[in-house]
Amino acid sequence: MKRIQIRNTLTAVSLVGALFITGCAGGPLTTREKGAGIGALGGAAVGGIVGSAVGHPGAGAAIGGGLGLGAGALVGDQLQGQDNRNYQQDDEIRRNQAEIDRQRREVERLRRERGEY
Repeated sequence: MKRIQIRNTLTAVSLVGALFITGCAGGPLTTREKGAGIGALGGAAVGGIVGSAVGHPGAGAAIGGGLGLGAGALVGDQLQGQDNRNYQQDDEIRRNQAEIDRQRREVERLRRERGEY
């Protein structure tokens, strides 16, 4: 009986993994999608283990996968938001540095024109 439960658990986890991989095959994954996928797989695995202890590994994997998906998506969303803020700050730093370089060249040009070198 335990062998059947373990097989059911592995089948459920494999199914969730296969769905995740085929569902996201359209391009690079966002941080949110990675978090959701990791959460779903981890939740399904833990749910399957807990479910097998009470005699319902498939239900445990399904419930754990759903909860893990939600939690992983929330964490991934927060991380993606931070990545977006970091990108915006880096972009602003690059623009500011370009303006500083432009002004430095202008000052040097003015000094050469006035013979201050």
